[in-house]
Amino acid sequence: MTLFPFILCCAAFLTATINALTMRVVRAAGSRDITESIAILIPMRNEERNVTECVESALASTQLSNFSVTVLNDNSTDQTERLLTDFGPRITVLQGAALPAEWMGKNFALSQLSERSGAEFLVFSDADVRLTPKAISSSVALMQRLNWDYISPYPRQVARSFAELLIQPLLQWSWMSSVILRIAEKSQRPSTTIANGQLFIVRRSAYEEIGGHENIKNEVLDDMELARELVRHGFRGGVADASQVVSCRMYESGKELIEGYTKSLWRAFGGVSGTVLAILILTWTSLTPFYGALTGSLLACGGLVLTTLSRVVVAIRTRSNVWLSLLHPLAILFLLLLIALSWMKKRNGTLQWRGRTI
Repeated sequence: MTLFPFILCCAAFLTATINALTMRVVRAAGSRDITESIAILIPMRNEERNVTECVESALASTQLSNFSVTVLNDNSTDQTERLLTDFGPRITVLQGAALPAEWMGKNFALSQLSERSGAEFLVFSDADVRLTPKAISSSVALMQRLNWDYISPYPRQVARSFAELLIQPLLQWSWMSSVILRIAEKSQRPSTTIANGQLFIVRRSAYEEIGGHENIKNEVLDDMELARELVRHGFRGGVADASQVVSCRMYESGKELIEGYTKSLWRAFGGVSGTVLAILILTWTSLTPFYGALTGSLLACGGLVLTTLSRVVVAIRTRSNVWLSLLHPLAILFLLLLIALSWMKKRNGTLQWRGRTI
């Protein structure tokens, strides 16, 4: 292995360590009574397995003087609508309109939800998110303390199947090992903006000024693009570790995971050139050291140790399984296959999600 991949491994470890020590953290102990109006907005499409736990966790929110829970049933064909009616007047249920050709499904659902709410803070939550009682109040409290216009509280990623255990920890490792968050906060540049759409909180005034989801209606990565639009318009915000107060299990099988990632990985790195660069960096920091270590290269062994330690540091910070760090080369190989599959399906026009062609 040459010196360049080793330097990249060093950079990944140092960046992950700096972030683990300095990143913002949403803590239940940091919550306070929030007097401003809060709207928890949840889009659901064929989410029968998530309806009850998701809505109950939202309704159990505390230290919110004025909050509401609104769910949009996005033309579900399973038992989602029936299960939502069980909550009666405790929540508001909207029926989603037919999806216009130029919109992505989630963006259209969130746009409809936001139009029906007049709250000062909009909380966009996925159906697979589980909130602790102080999750929203502590997130908004941190947001207000930092004078932010939006916050992306990053949930603890729950993984159980083998495919989930391989891929899900890479979500937080990818940005914690590549962007120094405190610098990104100060610079407020779209290129270094990090966000996660599983849970996203924004001031209504800022959201409306950028044109809401209509301004990003055809974007697959709605979370990143929404945050970038906010930054472009001069609004401030950032990501925070919310693993103590929020959890999320994105997928419940390998098949779901593959379909979920292939729908968006083609867009994750900005285009063909960005994808090629990402593949090279992932190879240099993860596969090259592993191969070199097998051939007895001391430099490669050092690089492999550093990359593995970067995974360990991130796992400790985000309350993930530390031992999965040992499977990092295999996880990266799987990720590269998903990237290739995503581009293949994009070119063939066969990308789908929840029964809709993308």
